[in-house]
Amino acid sequence: MQKLQLPVPSAEAQAASSALLSRIEQEIHHHGGWISFMRYMELALYAPQSGYYTGGAAKLGRDGDFTTAPEISALFGAALAHFVLQVLPQTSGDLMEFGAGTGKLAVDLLTELRRQECTPGRYYIVELSGELKKRQQLRLKDFPEVVWLDEMPASFSGVILGNEVLDAMPVQLVKKTPAGWKEVGVGWQEGHLTWAEHELSSGADLGQIPHAGLLPDDYLTELHTVARGFMSTVSRMLKAGGAGLLVWIDYGFPAAEYYLHQRDQGTLMCHYRHHAHTEPFYWPGLQDITSHIDFSRICQDGELAGLEVLSYSTQAHFLLNAGIGELLMRLSPEDPLQYLPEANALQKLVSPAEMGELFKVLVMGTGVCLPEKMQQYNRLFRL
Repeated sequence: MQKLQLPVPSAEAQAASSALLSRIEQEIHHHGGWISFMRYMELALYAPQSGYYTGGAAKLGRDGDFTTAPEISALFGAALAHFVLQVLPQTSGDLMEFGAGTGKLAVDLLTELRRQECTPGRYYIVELSGELKKRQQLRLKDFPEVVWLDEMPASFSGVILGNEVLDAMPVQLVKKTPAGWKEVGVGWQEGHLTWAEHELSSGADLGQIPHAGLLPDDYLTELHTVARGFMSTVSRMLKAGGAGLLVWIDYGFPAAEYYLHQRDQGTLMCHYRHHAHTEPFYWPGLQDITSHIDFSRICQDGELAGLEVLSYSTQAHFLLNAGIGELLMRLSPEDPLQYLPEANALQKLVSPAEMGELFKVLVMGTGVCLPEKMQQYNRLFRL
């Protein structure tokens, strides 16, 4: 592992990471000296009490490791609310959010829906992190329509939201070698985590990689086994409900762009104190580990479960179509102390050089029609 010039964790944080590392070491030895990277990522992010999302450290915002769109501006949630306003009457009138973070998106969205006198029947939140759930409950105490779920219901009618949810799901790493495709996992050598190749484990579906046989040797990439399974489950739940939409907002590409020859080291990325790097073994449990999304395969799994792909667009086009520009104009440009910070925030959300082009919005559903305006700049042909 290369030497990283990153902020030094506190002694308490280092102790927590070392405890998690010991657990990972034990699991590696228990499984004969090798575990899949997917299992390593699962432990690093979700091990009880010590994983990144299950520990107590701040994750989002200025004091955390990265910033999401809802943390940048309330305009994001307000624009999403205006999209919801146009489609919610076609459903039972409920909302469900996966991975609600600090609760900021829920607050902004529900505040705008109240302003428009269109409060949903229920706003369900499915959250794996106990620490984040506590923050959400405190922040959303004035919204009695919010209900936390420990598991997904068998059916749901309404609008499902997920902002930067799929990218945090564990991935398998695979590499093309002269001897064929191998799985890249994690071993232990001389007191340190090491990369180690292994025969492909069950569930490693190379079929999601277009023209896998034509890619060059040493090509490394990800398989989104967990995200695809999650997509299938959520899609079946929505299909069983009869009428609803799911909206995924995340960074990623269609398959034809994801598996380009020049993207030969995959898309794995780590975030620690607003520093991005590619070393997933750095202080396990203290940093986020993510992967870009293969939207083509996610769509296919939704379609197999009975959903229809309605829209695939950039975040910029989605927010502009939803009216984020008009929402900004509620503020007077003659009041620069209020207007300029929000104008700058909007720029970050929609600029191609910031989040506007990298982040995509996928909308799938059943029994619901999208407003004509939300179909503008639809990129379905790229999937």
